[in-house]
Amino acid sequence: MPDVDDRAFTVELRRSGLEVEVPAGSTILETLRPLVTGLSWNCLDGVCGTCTQTILDGVPDHRDTVLSPRAKQAGKRITICVSRSRTDTLVLDL
Repeated sequence: MPDVDDRAFTVELRRSGLEVEVPAGSTILETLRPLVTGLSWNCLDGVCGTCTQTILDGVPDHRDTVLSPRAKQAGKRITICVSRSRTDTLVLDL
């Protein structure tokens, strides 16, 4: 797999019907903040869990310290302030 730091990926927001490209070097949260109202965040470091969202499809690249190893393995939740995607598209329940 390519180094996820060096590649853009698409985030599909299933409920709102948006598809947004997250550039290399940017976070999902940074990309979505100007486009999606009502997003919650606090620490921006992946330690509090405030920004955690549900994944509907795709494989996350977990970079947080708040989700347990078991939760990370399940691949159903993602902290969008620090984590990225290992797949070309990540579908979120937003």
